[in-house]
Amino acid sequence: MDDRIILGHGSGGKLMHQLITDLFFKYFNNEALKKSTDSAILEIPGMHLAFTTDSYIVDPLFFPGGNIGKLAICGTINDLAVSGAHPQFISVGFIIEEGYPLTKLEEIVQTMAFEAKKAGVQIVTGDTKVVNKGKADKVFINTSGIGIIKDEHKHIATGNKIAPGDLLFVNGTLGDHAMAVLTAREDLPLRTDIQSDCTCLHHLIENILDAGIHVKFMRDLTRGGLATVLDEIASGKNFGIEINEKDIPIKESVKALCEVLGFDALHLANEGKVLIVVDKTDETAIQEILHNDVLGKSYRMIGKITDNYKGEVVMNSIIGGKRLVKMLAGEQLPRIC
Repeated sequence: MDDRIILGHGSGGKLMHQLITDLFFKYFNNEALKKSTDSAILEIPGMHLAFTTDSYIVDPLFFPGGNIGKLAICGTINDLAVSGAHPQFISVGFIIEEGYPLTKLEEIVQTMAFEAKKAGVQIVTGDTKVVNKGKADKVFINTSGIGIIKDEHKHIATGNKIAPGDLLFVNGTLGDHAMAVLTAREDLPLRTDIQSDCTCLHHLIENILDAGIHVKFMRDLTRGGLATVLDEIASGKNFGIEINEKDIPIKESVKALCEVLGFDALHLANEGKVLIVVDKTDETAIQEILHNDVLGKSYRMIGKITDNYKGEVVMNSIIGGKRLVKMLAGEQLPRIC
């Protein structure tokens, strides 16, 4: 399979990272791109900008807690927000399969308009293509976004100020989105009350930044989940990461499905969860902000940056052992975002 693209190349895990490094960076290499941040951090006279793009191919298009339109707007806003940016503008591109019901498309577009308005972000440009029946899977959406970064927050996307002693927080339960999408698929006899966590996080993040919390790094936990983000942080660094299994918030219903289907919740996609790395002096302050925000009610401090385990992520298990946490090697759950 070395000369063919497989689904694992889009999983957010090891194969996708190899594809990006070995192919795209080989030809597209430049200073902004090689920083490998969720949003490109661009400097123009007197201003720092965050610029991001993403494509959405979720199956099914409608799932408990949202649809592909909500996913596209929230995902782009979150990519900007975790870079320390205030989201401003979004572009929207549609690829629509011939024969798709106009009423369904209108529902998707209405959802996008509602989410953008609620977030205070404008959809300012876009593109529409219609392809022959069978040449696409109903609707694909691409969104790009631009946000403004204050000078004191431009380090957040790169994580270059992370140091031993820093604390790791997540704002809520993991795996909700992945399992909501999975159980909505008609070919799987699974029915639960799990709802996608798809939401815009920038108001929560701005509250944290405006409070003067010393945020070292943030990343939304989408494809590849928590494990991939932690591995990206630690890889090649002169520090390690230690997390505690007992402190990782996962709903019992999600745990049960993981056990039945053989999934690892640390690799599951989320669309309303963020990992926040903060200075240990701000432990109490960030806990208060998270506790008082509806999007942070289920927050947990899951671990810390440590001088031990250099370049690795180690989890203290519930039974008293330790295990290495690695990014997904192949494809655990296709077509989530």
